[in-house]
Amino acid sequence: MNEVIFKKAELKDVDGIIQLCNECFEENTSLAYAKTIFEQTMHDPNQIYLIGIMDNQIVAHTKITIIPTIYENMNTYSIINHVCVKPEYRRHNIATKMLDEVTRICKEKNCKAIELWSNNFGVPAHALYKNYGFIVNDAKFFSKEIIGSESHGNQ
Repeated sequence: MNEVIFKKAELKDVDGIIQLCNECFEENTSLAYAKTIFEQTMHDPNQIYLIGIMDNQIVAHTKITIIPTIYENMNTYSIINHVCVKPEYRRHNIATKMLDEVTRICKEKNCKAIELWSNNFGVPAHALYKNYGFIVNDAKFFSKEIIGSESHGNQ
């Protein structure tokens, strides 16, 4: 098996990212929607779509959001989400290598911590995160849908 190469995604990579995320997470994100959002954020240095390339295809992906704060204890931190590896490429340490790359990028951006959003059903993924050193916080993650926002229902 070839070595995975990680890089920051470009507009031409959005189609492969959406195909991979739709496969891994059973999402229905349209390519048009994804490209629109990507184009709006692609020049923001704190919005990073990281991809892993093998065999001339995108086989791994995660979204890194860098969040600088004015709070000294919190400092700058990052949130990663949509951590995924193409099913037939799993069990080859690609996710671990991707987390290594995420950590490198976050250190470069002076992040104090990496937060991770994960669905409750990703049990094998949760074992990976724990083995990598992530801990489950006691805090609860709350969310509230905003009815009537422009993005509601456009996916």
